[in-house]
Amino acid sequence: MTTDLDELRAEINVTPLVDVVLVLLIIFMVVTPLLEKNIGVRTPSTEKVEEVQDIPPDQVVVYLDAKGGLRVNATTMTQAEFVEKMKNILAVRADKTVYVVAEDKVSYARFVSILDGSREAGATTLGFATDAPNPALFNN
Repeated sequence: MTTDLDELRAEINVTPLVDVVLVLLIIFMVVTPLLEKNIGVRTPSTEKVEEVQDIPPDQVVVYLDAKGGLRVNATTMTQAEFVEKMKNILAVRADKTVYVVAEDKVSYARFVSILDGSREAGATTLGFATDAPNPALFNN
């Protein structure tokens, strides 16, 4: 006669496993704050990059500032005379590409009017810069 106590069990006893896992958890919780140290990192020195402020002579760049200033390369002009002067500039050029550089505070209507004026003057390709221009460019 066999009793229920004599039967073999096919189940895994997980109690020792839980004990080991809890001990490991405690060890990691205690050791982890001790491992957090400042690690010195040597970073390379910054490389000085040459910034070119001059506009290549073969490009037409229109600068708009927030104060109402308007320049084509180095020539300052008003909005009223913009289209006529642009026609004169683009008439002698084979490449009729115009770049527009505008400050962030320039109104959208003024920006679009410059694009329209450039197109009216004969520009075939228009481009614009997303970065604000260097303020030193307007002080010339």
